[in-house]
Amino acid sequence: MELKKRIHTLTPESAKKWGKMNSSQMLRHCRKIIDISCGDIILPKIHPLLKVIGIITKYEMYIFGNGIPRSMPTFKEVVVTERCNFEKSKVELIEALDRCVEKARCKQLLYEHALFGRMSSKRWGYMHYKHLNHHLKQFGV
Repeated sequence: MELKKRIHTLTPESAKKWGKMNSSQMLRHCRKIIDISCGDIILPKIHPLLKVIGIITKYEMYIFGNGIPRSMPTFKEVVVTERCNFEKSKVELIEALDRCVEKARCKQLLYEHALFGRMSSKRWGYMHYKHLNHHLKQFGV
């Protein structure tokens, strides 16, 4: 898998091109996003207007191939500000990716995202790719 190869090229010293997180925090943040799709992190309900914007954004990304904007706000449940062990965070992200792929095969991924609405396994995969690609580019890999 291309993403795993790119994750393995990341180092604790990889310099960020934008944002607040270091590479260890980014790995943990990405794992938490995957945990949402597996049902391990539950996001709070949001205002219906924000959900409409989220659903439109989801389709815009899917139809036009747009990436995730830099410094986009996110749920506090997936914000990482604490110090993280790089190797542990990397292993946990790769394990989460594998778990997500297996859950997708078994049709066990979360059916609805708090912001993006209904999500098929294919849409989860697409969104995870876009999110991981965004953050790996953030660190030049």
